[in-house]
Amino acid sequence: MGDPRMTEHFGGPETPEKLRARHERYTAIAGTGKGAMFVICAGPDAEPVGSIGYWELDWGGQTAWETGWSVVPEWQGQGIATIAAVLVLERARGDGKHRSIHAFPAFENEASNAVCRKAGFTLIGECEVEFPPGRPMRANDWVVAADWGALVQGATIELVTRRAVANEE
Repeated sequence: MGDPRMTEHFGGPETPEKLRARHERYTAIAGTGKGAMFVICAGPDAEPVGSIGYWELDWGGQTAWETGWSVVPEWQGQGIATIAAVLVLERARGDGKHRSIHAFPAFENEASNAVCRKAGFTLIGECEVEFPPGRPMRANDWVVAADWGALVQGATIELVTRRAVANEE
């Protein structure tokens, strides 16, 4: 992750320090009951091709889940993010903790907005969020509510719990 081509909707590339800090935040969420982060693996060798997760969000006076994803450019356009989003919806629903899950793709990010639509989210409307923290971003608020049911069968990708890696400098 950290490929500059993947950050056009988020204000540009992050420094190595910020990438490390984000990775540490992602791995620290495991086992807290406040969400989960996964590596998206695809292809015959289960190659790591992206990441996805869900975490708690205070939105509209309620606590809900939020989800977000990224897929490396070489694997984009193949439905991988949509399948991963559906699998994460299933996982978050299985937690039984919150009544809804939101996604906030940048307003102009047509691909991520299409993922939301194909994965079964409902568009609530435009909003402003901060991503990364401290950077205002015009986004669409997509939601899947409490009655989310089984959404996918026979997925061709897998989600692997994201874990800490040795510091490679």
